[in-house]
Amino acid sequence: MSRATATLRIARSGPGRNAQVETFDVPYETGASVLDGLIWLRENRDPALAFRYSCTNANVCKECTMRIDGETAYACTARLRPGAMTLEPLRNKRVIRDLVTDTVPPAERLESG
Repeated sequence: MSRATATLRIARSGPGRNAQVETFDVPYETGASVLDGLIWLRENRDPALAFRYSCTNANVCKECTMRIDGETAYACTARLRPGAMTLEPLRNKRVIRDLVTDTVPPAERLESG
């Protein structure tokens, strides 16, 4: 019997890289979060995948906020499901790389030069 999978369609971009969507299959388990799928993916298939989370430090919760199937959500509470899911960085923030966006409000950034 084959194991169920979730398909993550991930928007990837960054310095020197054209934006593209890459598709990955990850193991699906009931109760797993999207963050669990991303961590598995980075540990087992693509160590260069960039996303943020800080579940062990409650002072910086909300680090894993991203767009999941067109809706803003926390990857740590959104449930992974069999079938395809689309993950994108937040639209109202500057993309640093892949699913990582700038966390500093524009008025608080230090200007160089």
